Amino acid sequence: MSINPFHLAIPVSCLDNARKFYGDLLGCSEGRSSEQWIDWNLYGHQLVTHKVAKMPEKPAANQVDAKAVPIPHFGVVLDMPSWQLLADKLKDAKVEFVIEPYIRFKGQAGEQATLFLLDPCGNALEFKGFKDMNSLFDAG
Repeated sequence: MSINPFHLAIPVSCLDNARKFYGDLLGCSEGRSSEQWIDWNLYGHQLVTHKVAKMPEKPAANQVDAKAVPIPHFGVVLDMPSWQLLADKLKDAKVEFVIEPYIRFKGQAGEQATLFLLDPCGNALEFKGFKDMNSLFDAG
């Protein structure tokens, strides 16, 4: 399955904190930048952090698998070994999770590993891991 990269622009209040989080912690390579924005390579997708004077309100939440999932959020679907590497890296860095890494919908269609965290400006991210990428859209 060939997927076209997405482009997503998000607000941040400090580009230095964005560099530490997206560059240093998540390992995204930095592309073009200015004093107002930075392009990031987020697993082959173009994420742009735009500096704003004031961040929008904190994300709301929606119940999924008995957990309060922040809305809105964005992220990347990874194969299981890549997800586990990222989860371990984030745990080792003592990241504060919104939802700790765990297996969601265990034993059901669409079983997946997931974790949620906030960037330093409060943008919510989710990273999912699938043993079988063909089950990404399974309805059961």
